[in-house]
Amino acid sequence: MGSITTEPAHESNTRNTKPPGIRFTERTRKSNISFKSHQAIVLIVTFLAYASYHASRKTTSIIKSALDPQSPDETTTLQSVSFLRRSNALSWVLGSGWAPFNESNGTALLGDLDLAFLFVYAVGMFFSGHIGDRMNLRIFLTIGMVGTGLFTSLFGLGYWANIHTFYYYLIVQMVAGLFQSTGWPSVVAVVGNWFGKSKRGLIMGIWNAHTSVGNISGSLIAAYFLKYGWGWSMVVPGLMIAVVGVLVFLFLPVDPESVGVVAAEDDAGSPKKALTEHLLSAKTDNEKGSPVGFLEAWRIPGVAPFAFCLFFAKLVAYTFLYWLPFYISHTAINGKYLSSTAAGNLSTLFDVGGVVGGILAGYISDRLNARAITAASFTYCAIPALYLYRCYGHTSMPVNIILMLVIGMFVNGPYALITTAVSADLGTHRSLRGNSKALATVTAIIDGTGSVGAAIGPVLTGYISTKSWSAVFSMLMASAFVAGLFLTKLVVAEVTEKIQDLQRGSSGGTPRSSVVEEV
Repeated sequence: MGSITTEPAHESNTRNTKPPGIRFTERTRKSNISFKSHQAIVLIVTFLAYASYHASRKTTSIIKSALDPQSPDETTTLQSVSFLRRSNALSWVLGSGWAPFNESNGTALLGDLDLAFLFVYAVGMFFSGHIGDRMNLRIFLTIGMVGTGLFTSLFGLGYWANIHTFYYYLIVQMVAGLFQSTGWPSVVAVVGNWFGKSKRGLIMGIWNAHTSVGNISGSLIAAYFLKYGWGWSMVVPGLMIAVVGVLVFLFLPVDPESVGVVAAEDDAGSPKKALTEHLLSAKTDNEKGSPVGFLEAWRIPGVAPFAFCLFFAKLVAYTFLYWLPFYISHTAINGKYLSSTAAGNLSTLFDVGGVVGGILAGYISDRLNARAITAASFTYCAIPALYLYRCYGHTSMPVNIILMLVIGMFVNGPYALITTAVSADLGTHRSLRGNSKALATVTAIIDGTGSVGAAIGPVLTGYISTKSWSAVFSMLMASAFVAGLFLTKLVVAEVTEKIQDLQRGSSGGTPRSSVVEEV
């Protein structure tokens, strides 16, 4: 990074923008915090912030089996279903439910809640970057986290207030989705201000583990408190994200300038704006470049294939995010049904596999310098994994665990890669010529398109699952296949490039850069 210097001329300016916690720490230590220490703070705080976003988002998937417990999987033998219904065993395990979700259309209503949340979330993604661009990102992120905590808790308060009106929960979920949309643009922007391009796939693959860590912690917390009443499963994670929001307000440095530290050497991988501009719109009127049109942005090489690939990749990933605990609790494993708590705990293994998948995909794509090949390979490998889990996951607990880990790895690998390293690569595409306003539009297309897929998957599952869970898995396998198909052209280009590199290498030539950045 080079030597770090502090500019005394800016001390009076930065004093007002430094987070209170940073100021307090420096006064206590009687010395300024170094650049690398600030980087460590950024990584830790943003990791905790987005993990808490996902933890609060995961809660609804855990309480679904408590709200609508009376829909066993159709693959269970008729004898087992008959016995369970005669003995009311399924009700004993999962409870009697909560109106209106325990009625005949309860599963569809739960799907409508997912659609409302994710639709508002997807739309909010297009605006959050522009709003945050005009605010201090630390304040913007704090507002989003506290708001998310408030409305997550309001959903849970319906338990004690004995609210059985569907539209109450619908409106609360929609507002929660709006606040949730503030998270991703903000944390990526801050990380982009502090970190450059070196080993981007691996670094961001590790950092992106916050998604799975959040899902795991949210599942475990919500599942634990479920025994005290499903309201606690919403309120506790809601309070937790609000507390982390306060932590963000106290300690998150938005960029080096805001705390008065700069790198003396500005290398090619400068942390200044490697990722920031790829999610947020132009920061000042003095920045060069004019906004590109929507259709023009679609024509930028690589944007459309990865945008549509992410649409189907997030469709699969978010279907598991919102419905896996419900599916597990309604499917007999080795002839036995699991409680909502046990199903929630077991579902965390999907995210454990996701952590491995995200890191592995980033590492492989860095080593091969081939984002498209890596993403497509993972999506295709997810297809047989999904098939095996549906057909054999119910046979025994060890088989279920192993297959769930494998699915998590292959499903979350390309999703993590595209939303981090690939988006960053396309956000600095040579055809943009550093136009930050174009970068915002490009990323809005990629992430926004993916979020639309994330909204559609869970709601389709809500309706299709009432007929057949096998049909749901067929939909997921088809989605994974289509996701890979959209990358075919880029895969062919990368393979061709590798062949040409080998030929140039044998003749003493210089290898080219990634197709994602050049094609």
